[in-house]
Amino acid sequence: MTEPTADSYNPTYFRAQGWWRDETLGGWLERCAASRGEHPAVVTAGQSISYADLTALVAAFASGLYRVGIAPGDVVAVHLPNIPEFLIAWFAINARGAIMQTIHMPYGMREVEHMLRHSGAKAVIALGELRGRSPAAEIAALKLPGVAVIALGRQVSDTQNYGDLTAAGAANPVPPHPARATDPFLQLYTSGTTSAPKAVSVTYNHFLSNARMCAQEFGFRPDDRVLCLAPFTHLYGLYALELGYSVGATACLVPMFTPPDFIAALVAMKPTVLIAGPAHIAACMQQRLFDGVDLSSIRFAVLSGTNVPIPLSQAFEAMLPNGRVQQAWGMTELQFGACSRITDSSDVRFGTIGRATPGTQLRVADPDSGQILAPGETGELQVRGCSLFSGYVKNADATASSFTRDDWFRTGDLASMDAAGNVKLNGRIKELINRGGIKFNPSELEAAIATHPAVAQVAIAPVPDDILGERAACFVILHPNARFDFDALKNFLAEKKFAKFTWPEQLEIVSEMPMTPTRKIVKPELVQRFLARSAAVTR
Repeated sequence: MTEPTADSYNPTYFRAQGWWRDETLGGWLERCAASRGEHPAVVTAGQSISYADLTALVAAFASGLYRVGIAPGDVVAVHLPNIPEFLIAWFAINARGAIMQTIHMPYGMREVEHMLRHSGAKAVIALGELRGRSPAAEIAALKLPGVAVIALGRQVSDTQNYGDLTAAGAANPVPPHPARATDPFLQLYTSGTTSAPKAVSVTYNHFLSNARMCAQEFGFRPDDRVLCLAPFTHLYGLYALELGYSVGATACLVPMFTPPDFIAALVAMKPTVLIAGPAHIAACMQQRLFDGVDLSSIRFAVLSGTNVPIPLSQAFEAMLPNGRVQQAWGMTELQFGACSRITDSSDVRFGTIGRATPGTQLRVADPDSGQILAPGETGELQVRGCSLFSGYVKNADATASSFTRDDWFRTGDLASMDAAGNVKLNGRIKELINRGGIKFNPSELEAAIATHPAVAQVAIAPVPDDILGERAACFVILHPNARFDFDALKNFLAEKKFAKFTWPEQLEIVSEMPMTPTRKIVKPELVQRFLARSAAVTR
């Protein structure tokens, strides 16, 4: 790991180290089109687009964006699934010198309106039709001043049409804006699983440097076919695209994850690299969908987004004749800050998130005193480096509280680090349960309970208690026809030798968990649902 610098944001030092190379997304596409123009840049179930064709489509839509008044520095929101038009829009927005803002498909209009108003977006691209509704029409109905709605697919009243703009742009091309690597090119919003979403703006230098160096660490190759199951509206999905395009690989697209669609993509596209969350793999394992599927093409699979159970990694790697499972860790504020390497032992690859990515520094500190902790001790994971953002947009208070006095970013993750720099996550600071002044993190209990044969999914969260302040409630989704009660839970935890003060006081069997678009359980919402049900019962 590189020795710490005097501060967390030092462009001169980043360039001197070779981390920042002043690259742009358009420059990457231009390079790939020139050197391997006929190589597939994008493949779907029924379509293949070469780098040369992708470049032409991008130029046409970028000229179309010019026709609706998109200028350098403007924000353009994208509310699309993992389809080729998402990639075209991203490259085209940047070709105009504009900034792409992503909006997750599951969000309702309340969240969409809030994010568009906060970002000051000048345009938003959305589907004209999706499962019996029209996101484009719903956004147009918000009547946000100065926001052009671009509908992809069918014609929608009070919107521009994506196809018409592309055709007009192809007929009347406009030269691309000469982007600089120091320009912002993405504005993302944090997942908001523990607080209101916050806006993160980053430059090309921040994230493309991280992707280029991490692609080397992972071992990406130009002949790779990269299948990512995370939505491209999330950092994890965008990161997968950046990793692949840094070397000129092929992006394999599944519009929206479902287990059957994932399996069909494995069969048809034979990806060499898989990027997913543990919930994606677990869902297919539970349904035994991998049975009989040829997984020999996969060289490695990266699992991230939430804690990855060790048994899941072990079981999935056993299914890969020629591949290995790795873990990685990242945040919207810095992209990927840690990863395991394919040459690491299984203990490191399964039991940790690996060590710092190139250009990144990690440390574990006491969240209250700030004291740097020794190897093996648990504290807050803190980070700085060449991909770290400089602050939240229009939120000085959140920025100030997120950095230490010596300019390390406070991730909010509880972690321990071994002498080799490998990091083990132990949950979130805000997920600590404070029962009568005794604090504990439920992550190890969750990981253990998840291995019970009756349990499909588990979350432990604090609920209010008049005497203790908080108590722990265990929320569980059961496998079909499985039986599990509170006595079974207590017996199981006793067998696993967990201290009794960490045991949940109650068990709640639920049919579903509230999830973010990247399949993280939203514990505050889970608790609110429980409290609402409890209040209804006592009326």
